[in-house]
Amino acid sequence: MSSKLFHKIIVFTFGVLLLGACKPNALLIKERKIDAILSEYNSDSKPGASVLVFQNDKILFQKGYGVKELSGFEKIDPFTNFRLASVTKQFTAMSIMLLAKNNKISLEDPLTKYFSSFPAYGKKIKIKHLLTHSSGLIDYEDLMPSTQQKQLHDTNCLQLMYLADSLYFPAGTNYKYSNTGYAILALIVEKVSGQDFASFLKENIFKPLGMKSTVAFEQGKSTVLNRAYGSSFENGAWTQTDQNLTSAVLGDGGIYTNTVEMTKWIKALWDYKLISPEMQKNAWSRKKLDNGKLIDYGYGWHVEEYNNITHPYHDGSSIGFRNNILLFPAQKLMVIVLTNRNEGDPMIEAKKIADLYLN
Repeated sequence: MSSKLFHKIIVFTFGVLLLGACKPNALLIKERKIDAILSEYNSDSKPGASVLVFQNDKILFQKGYGVKELSGFEKIDPFTNFRLASVTKQFTAMSIMLLAKNNKISLEDPLTKYFSSFPAYGKKIKIKHLLTHSSGLIDYEDLMPSTQQKQLHDTNCLQLMYLADSLYFPAGTNYKYSNTGYAILALIVEKVSGQDFASFLKENIFKPLGMKSTVAFEQGKSTVLNRAYGSSFENGAWTQTDQNLTSAVLGDGGIYTNTVEMTKWIKALWDYKLISPEMQKNAWSRKKLDNGKLIDYGYGWHVEEYNNITHPYHDGSSIGFRNNILLFPAQKLMVIVLTNRNEGDPMIEAKKIADLYLN
């Protein structure tokens, strides 16, 4: 063997070894940076968070911080199931799109096709308006009577619309985020499919994708395994505040899942396993109002510009929970932060984490 060839082999071998040594170190540096970003959530006695980074179909980071519930002090892990709150809306939208894919409904269908007795003020509302928060329907929370004591369900949200006599604005002319539309979308799924909404989700999304512990939770009907309970910081101390009067509404926020099972959901989206690429990309795109103005919402997803990338995302908040999911389909990157505390904005932490993988 010549001395030159021997030298090249030595240099190549050293380079390989150096690369192998640097890679784990680079991963460790990112982990430490994420730990620093999530330091506020890291506690042996306070509610916390579950965080996961998924890129190119691989989990690059997963970790739990804080405790599942105040009384037990059991640590949160990547398989801890949180109430998604409004992150649920992407599943509700997908349910509608699955029905549209199978020609069971059209997004141009009027609301009155499914609820013929709906008040006259809503006769121009279409399914697409419900999906994009451009229906003008008043948020059911604003119509709840002050004497309400029992939890509302999706059908109760519809009933409250019969007490209203107008919209925020004519359908299709403006955007105003309203949970009502998604409660009604869940009821449309039930009418068209002949299944209750929780069963439709299980049979058409959760089960096919292997999301075994994900559930649209119904008290007395289903169970949330490895469950995180929501808490709020009140009068200088943390208090469990897991449920309120609107927590039983499924279409706008009733799903429980964990960060690991969300990777199965997201992989199905960017692999187009459930609907066509055209439909999926349409769901992730800004929609137009009647006057041609674009709104920053698609079908179950907000849309924004970040780091010169147009991408979908969604946040979710309910009593005791704050969540955020950032999705960058072109970069095959998802960052998700689920928390069981009623304060903060996880989008801040999620974007700081995303920066580590986008730059």
